[in-house]
Amino acid sequence: MCERLGLALLSLGALTGFVLYPTYPNYDSIYSLLWGRELLSLDKLSFEAYRAPTEHPLSIAFGALLQPLGGGAGRVMVFCSVLSFVILVVAVYMLAKTAFTPLVGFTAAALLLTRFDYPFLAARGYIDISYLAVVMVAAVIEARAPRRRPVLVLGLLAAAGLMRPEAWLLAGLYWLWLVPKSTWMARARYAALAAVGPVVWAGVDFAVTGKATYSLSGTKELASELGRDKGIGAVPDALYTFLITLTKFPIAVAGAIGLVLAIVLMPRRAMMPLALFASGVGTFAAVGFAGLSVIDRYLLVASLALMIFAAVFIGGWTMLREGSRWRRIWAFAAAAVVVIGIAFTATRIELDTLDTELAFRSGAHVALKKVLHDPAVTKALSCGGNVYVPNHKLIPDVRWILDRPQSTVLARSDLRDLREPRAAAVTPTRGVAILVHDRLAILRQALVTTLDQTEQNLPPPGFDRIATSNYYAAYAPGC
Repeated sequence: MCERLGLALLSLGALTGFVLYPTYPNYDSIYSLLWGRELLSLDKLSFEAYRAPTEHPLSIAFGALLQPLGGGAGRVMVFCSVLSFVILVVAVYMLAKTAFTPLVGFTAAALLLTRFDYPFLAARGYIDISYLAVVMVAAVIEARAPRRRPVLVLGLLAAAGLMRPEAWLLAGLYWLWLVPKSTWMARARYAALAAVGPVVWAGVDFAVTGKATYSLSGTKELASELGRDKGIGAVPDALYTFLITLTKFPIAVAGAIGLVLAIVLMPRRAMMPLALFASGVGTFAAVGFAGLSVIDRYLLVASLALMIFAAVFIGGWTMLREGSRWRRIWAFAAAAVVVIGIAFTATRIELDTLDTELAFRSGAHVALKKVLHDPAVTKALSCGGNVYVPNHKLIPDVRWILDRPQSTVLARSDLRDLREPRAAAVTPTRGVAILVHDRLAILRQALVTTLDQTEQNLPPPGFDRIATSNYYAAYAPGC
């Protein structure tokens, strides 16, 4: 009864948030919609566009599936991400409950709900939330019936591996877990399933770019350009900082203590959360070693596992014998951590900031559509020329809204080639230039890297303002 009520309240809250804050997909997800459109049109997918994100094969397929919805595809993508978040919360509860106790499961789910980074990612349509949901569901299935449903678990990890390459490590580790008690035929079959992610990913890269490792090399080059390739030396400090950021300090401390308690007191129960934590940290280290972007999203799986161990510290006393001294001591210490955690959160949470960010994510899309569909902008574009934006941030949104190909929406920050016709991307002479105004919008979409210059968000010579909206203005020369 309590579980059903909790699921109902969770679903209602998620739906309410989806309606009250009509947000739209983030940069990466908009590109998935664009690539889905190009796929259905049999055009070459624009993987090599200026500062394009890493492709995710399953996300592209999903983007293609949403094309019949037209302009509504973005909102449906966000809805599916929000739904994935609900599934993720349920899966975390089920895993913690299966491995430990119902109270530990409830606590883990509550901790996840109060770590606002996760629902915020869902509200922006990040594929990470769907990836986490699939991984955690696979973990629940395995935890409840070890080695009993390997094809289903590997199938889920294969799907996860088409969303994020970190799942390849999980699939490989799971294959090693299956090997000792499998026949040679079964081992080969399981290996084939475990290889689906990297094989399909490399196949898509090769089909589009002619280079099977394009995602790796392209991501590495972009990380270097944006200054995110910190190297293996930056991993220890980043690991600590990002885990604190994602879980918050009291929960991280409780998680570290809970991890030790779980390993010492109940090692068999701790196997699945520990495997998730170790694989998450290992993947993060590998990313740094490979020279890729060292960002907090690569630690999402590890942070979820850390939350489960924090829940062990808070609710694990329920696994001890009733009336025992150690049970009372543990419960008292856990209560103290809960009080400290509530006080810590209450003094640092910034709901106004969260509200502002969510409102911007919905308002910015509407404002951009308004200015791009302004009759004056339509008329200016009919005279020829391209659409110019300050940097890479607005390229996919403009392309999606106007249904324009890669070559007709250019960033003024693109200095890869100053020869014609790329020089037009630096100093436009015709077409329409979109400028960003309002401090929040400028920080999010105009001056987002150290490479961005103020001049890129100023009217080009000879361009006059022809349309405005809350966050944007359009400039064009006379026809």
